[in-house]
Amino acid sequence: MSISLSKRSSLIDSSGIRKVFDLAAKMDNPINLAIGQPDFSMPKVIVNDMINAINMGETKYTLTQGTKSLRENILSKYYDNKYSLNEIIITSGVSGGIVLTYLALLDEGDGVMIFDPYFVLYKQISNFFGISVSTVNTYPDFSITKENLEKSYNSNVKAIIINSPSNPTGIVYTEDEIKLVAEFAKKHDLIVISDEIYDKFYYDKEPVSISNYYDKVVILNGFSKTFAMTGERVGYAIAPEPIIEAMTKIQQYTFVCAPSTSQKALENNLEYDFKNIREDYKIKRDIVYEALHDITHLNMPTGAFYAFPILNGIDVNNFVELSIKNRVLIIPGNVFSEKNNAIRISFAQNNDILKEGVNILRNLLKG
Repeated sequence: MSISLSKRSSLIDSSGIRKVFDLAAKMDNPINLAIGQPDFSMPKVIVNDMINAINMGETKYTLTQGTKSLRENILSKYYDNKYSLNEIIITSGVSGGIVLTYLALLDEGDGVMIFDPYFVLYKQISNFFGISVSTVNTYPDFSITKENLEKSYNSNVKAIIINSPSNPTGIVYTEDEIKLVAEFAKKHDLIVISDEIYDKFYYDKEPVSISNYYDKVVILNGFSKTFAMTGERVGYAIAPEPIIEAMTKIQQYTFVCAPSTSQKALENNLEYDFKNIREDYKIKRDIVYEALHDITHLNMPTGAFYAFPILNGIDVNNFVELSIKNRVLIIPGNVFSEKNNAIRISFAQNNDILKEGVNILRNLLKG
């Protein structure tokens, strides 16, 4: 059958993460250190409220911008009512929020700056919409410098994306680094897109939002990771009112609204105590670090649930293949970077399985 696909569809690659996800479905008992999905369950109170919402018929469209109650509660419980109801929209996950942000702010030929390594979506969605990408080098310690920011800037750049805590590196940028980006954005009159989905996963200092230091910011956040509800697709964006107006107009004709039962279930459950889970994930972080830091260049992850060890002198693609042959699923670094000298490990996994997996990786690296 001959089918002519759009030129646009050829501008994006199938996610390397999804390829491993599909591979895992075909393997017997793999050790999956590839997928960024929490290993704990959605809180029971949210499960029960979602069931109640379905039973009460809360399955129809909501307002395009999301239910008033959920928006009010997010602003009051997380942001001390710093923003108005006209400055927030509920999105279909943070991914949906990124798509709406691009469509509202960027035209074909505009440019964005992203920090390398980067979350895979940023580059792929830019290619899809005809947005040029300028990468800011942060290797080898994944830190932001004024020199590298200026080196990557060009006159087409309209926005810069920052993700802290970071996927794939697990790095939480320091307050000085955040201020540096804010000063740079102000100098060049840029919009900052701040992806803060992992802001509850921190193991040392709490992350600092760039919105504390700069006004032209789109804050993107959600509940997929913190509440282990990745499939329920509820995120939100907070931004100046004209941006939210444009995003709402576009959502009306694309996503329509975020899932209604998920919104209803979250309305009264935003003050979920995350401390114990954070402590559990700090233990997982330490398991990975202790196993690999002496035989790779591994920066201590200070947030999210990823490690990004650099494999000096090792062919990464061959190593990933060898790892998969030994039942351990990991992602090669070039999925997230212009370089291919690292691997991404997700430590969102049962501790015993995680120990087995990183010990296999250690033995393979030593061999």
